[in-house]
Amino acid sequence: MTKLQRVSNSLLIAGIDEVGRGCLFGPVFAAVVVLDKLAEQQLWQAGLNDSKKLSAKQRSELVPVIRQESKAWGLGQASAGEIDVLGIRGATEQAMLRALQKLPQSPNLVLVDGKLRLRLWNGPQQVLVAGDSYSAAIAAASVLAKEVRDALIRRLALRFPGYSLERNVGYGTALHRKALLDLGPTSLHRNSFLRRLLA
Repeated sequence: MTKLQRVSNSLLIAGIDEVGRGCLFGPVFAAVVVLDKLAEQQLWQAGLNDSKKLSAKQRSELVPVIRQESKAWGLGQASAGEIDVLGIRGATEQAMLRALQKLPQSPNLVLVDGKLRLRLWNGPQQVLVAGDSYSAAIAAASVLAKEVRDALIRRLALRFPGYSLERNVGYGTALHRKALLDLGPTSLHRNSFLRRLLA
């Protein structure tokens, strides 16, 4: 907590997080959220937490609150093809940069969830391990990215039936892996993630 308190007086602090890094199918998503102190308090009180610790119902209820209370927010993604070319870290950074570029104003500081710096960002930044526990902006970004990506994958499940995407949202569950062996990959699968499975 103390690391975050040292930067809390900056004018415009953005929290950024990614979702879908470990999936076999679809893009990796990133969201960035800018909050003022009042919005931070309101979101914590509304039950904001790391997206992985919230139910689907809780996340869906938080999304309109996050969008309403945020000073600004943005979304970015990088495709399965970009993941195959750039690797997952490079593609995740592209998604994060695209999200940041959606903001109407460049933030004074970007708080990045995790332990790896965003190499494509030239402005001030701070990495925060388990940042969703310390920063409401990071936690809000994780919820926003998770809900938007999951909704996209569920729509794509109609286009690519047989992979249980409506349930696994692209992660490598047993049913998903069996379908890959039976049906082969789609055009939106990450081929670089499938080499061992399909070898």
